[in-house]
Amino acid sequence: MQSTVLQRALADDRATAFLGQDLAGAARAGDVVLLAGDLGSGKTTLARAFVRALAADPKLEVPSPTFTLVQSYSTTPPVQHVDLYRIGAPEELDELGLFGDDGVVTLVEWPERADALPEGAVTVRLDLDGGGRRATISGPPEALARIRRSLDARAFLERSGAANAERSRLAGDASARRYEQVAQGDAAARLLVDAPPLVLGPPVRDGRAYAEIAHTARSAGAFVAIAGLLRARGLSVPKVLAADLDRGFLLIEDLGRGSFLTPAGTPVAERYRAAGELLAFMHGQPWPEIAEAGGVVHPIPPFDRQAMLIEASLLLDWYLPEARGRAAEPAERAAFAAAWDRALERLRDKERGFVHRDFQSTNIVWREDRAGRERLGIIDFQDALIGPTAYDVASIALDARADIPPALEQATVAAYVAARQVAGPFDREAFEEAYAIMAAQRNTKILGIFVRLFRRDGKPDYLAHLPRIRGYLKRVLSHPSLAELRALYRDAGFLEERAP
Repeated sequence: MQSTVLQRALADDRATAFLGQDLAGAARAGDVVLLAGDLGSGKTTLARAFVRALAADPKLEVPSPTFTLVQSYSTTPPVQHVDLYRIGAPEELDELGLFGDDGVVTLVEWPERADALPEGAVTVRLDLDGGGRRATISGPPEALARIRRSLDARAFLERSGAANAERSRLAGDASARRYEQVAQGDAAARLLVDAPPLVLGPPVRDGRAYAEIAHTARSAGAFVAIAGLLRARGLSVPKVLAADLDRGFLLIEDLGRGSFLTPAGTPVAERYRAAGELLAFMHGQPWPEIAEAGGVVHPIPPFDRQAMLIEASLLLDWYLPEARGRAAEPAERAAFAAAWDRALERLRDKERGFVHRDFQSTNIVWREDRAGRERLGIIDFQDALIGPTAYDVASIALDARADIPPALEQATVAAYVAARQVAGPFDREAFEEAYAIMAAQRNTKILGIFVRLFRRDGKPDYLAHLPRIRGYLKRVLSHPSLAELRALYRDAGFLEERAP
């Protein structure tokens, strides 16, 4: 397997720990990282910083596994820290079964004590170099590209006045973007956003890539421009503190971790109702089709029929093969597209405005210490469109990441409707039809996306959400305007339980 090499000069233990954080920023489940070097070269210092960065806990106790051989941590992704210094015989390593789990990251100190190591591992060799150390990092090109990207993020922080910042990973979203918490002394909490320029991928329809048709944001500039637009409307969004738009790095304000869910994962009704009221405020305002801020001009794309159809077709592209073990047939695709085209035609005269596109609990920060609209901090809005406003109401009222019972869905929608009616004339019947159509389209899309995240991106945890999404679809397809789609889904068995 082809190997690539990176080198870093490390002045002291702090620099060694920073490299551990940088490596953690690039880690993926299944990675094996071999830490080589003599006694005192800093292997444990690096490993400890690596584990703490994945745990997002700078004070986490990370003892050396010299005597236990293996220490495991429930980080994201999980990590096992291995020390082979006291390994007695190769068969002892076999008994540990260290390299058979693709769901964990494995850090190995003293890897030279093992007879065989997995192909594709990354090796970090630490050597004393004058008063400091030198790190030599080798491994397959794909892994080294991730590490180089993380090192570029460190360089961005240094250019942005955060040279001594501690990095720790946060749970990522379903896209290629990654988020890290940046801590530096007494400075206010900040987030590093790693949003590389979008790679369009192969053409899938009419010579255009999926991302082109779906109007996915192509650069971090979209975040900068839309943040300015939302803030000008009086909404709480992160301030952009520094940006490298060419490379796709942002340093932004951290709005906190306040959740819409209890620690047990139960939705808090008050917060969902508040989100409905916030959307009512947003939808009562005019929205331009161009956002401009920080020197960035970003045309907000339309949520047009082509985008809605290509999103819905993810069910056929990904969910159907996973659930039924076969590809969609041409006639099946034609019937699906025709039924959806007729349903979407009913949106022609419905209200349009700003659509966040993923207005759900993971993208709204509950700020208990604030009042009014400031209680809700909005994030992850870079893919916003101008389209049917009912889409965002369906996104929060049928939260893809939480079990929303019918009563809470109805309460969230009712809070939205009441606030719209107080503000002025509001066509409730038209909204309810648009809500049903958009809820069906969104949850159809999500079934496909969650399977795609599993199959293409190696993220199996998303499969656990599929029963919830099927339940939401069954719920919304009861609307009279969706009778044709309801019959199609029923006859095709899309919502049957024998699925992933």
